[in-house]
Amino acid sequence: MDGVGSFGAGRAGAVFDPIAFAKQPQTILRVLSWVFSLVVFASIVNEGYVNMGSERLHCVFNKNADACNYGVFLGLVGLLACSFFFLLDYKFQQLSSIKDRKKAVMLEVGFSGFWTFLYFVSFCFLANQWSRTSADELPLNQGADAARAAIAFSFFSILTWAGLTVLAVKKYLLGTDMTLFTTEHLDVNTGAQPYPTISPGGPAQPTETYQSPPFTEGLENDAAAPTYQVPIY
Repeated sequence: MDGVGSFGAGRAGAVFDPIAFAKQPQTILRVLSWVFSLVVFASIVNEGYVNMGSERLHCVFNKNADACNYGVFLGLVGLLACSFFFLLDYKFQQLSSIKDRKKAVMLEVGFSGFWTFLYFVSFCFLANQWSRTSADELPLNQGADAARAAIAFSFFSILTWAGLTVLAVKKYLLGTDMTLFTTEHLDVNTGAQPYPTISPGGPAQPTETYQSPPFTEGLENDAAAPTYQVPIY
């Protein structure tokens, strides 16, 4: 139990091991999600808007500004979220309250699952708009690489965020099982038990406790009191 701790982490205040932390699947997926969100965000911001024969810039995805705005929003918030949860993973073991750990894990489950869905929508939306974009709208194939990169890394983000969701659910279930263990098994047979005494050179033997039976003192006093006999005339 000590090696596992509550909600998949060790005891609060334990020494932080950076190597073990870096090797965790959750840390690896978190870093990958951060990189993928950065690629989606940077691809659209840098080359997602092109000049199509006018001074006004248009979105490379079928001139649909909503597609570019959605991809930029998803990538930017994904960057911030990955940074926040990475810091939370670092501080998670220092949380001594099981309730605080439970809230942190529930927040991670909800956000990771929701962001997996949003990236799925992003992949479908961007791919659909890109399929409707004709070659005439992109002179010299401007922004094509950025568009393909945004679509591809949106798909990769689905996988990483889904993996983070699965790991967070496992942490939550582990914490629930440990809560049941502590409430059911640690509150049994609370009566006092005699402690064993260890004699030199011999096995431990339980001590014998002696309690006088009730009303013993009253019976002894009655037996010691002089009896009175009626005189016979």
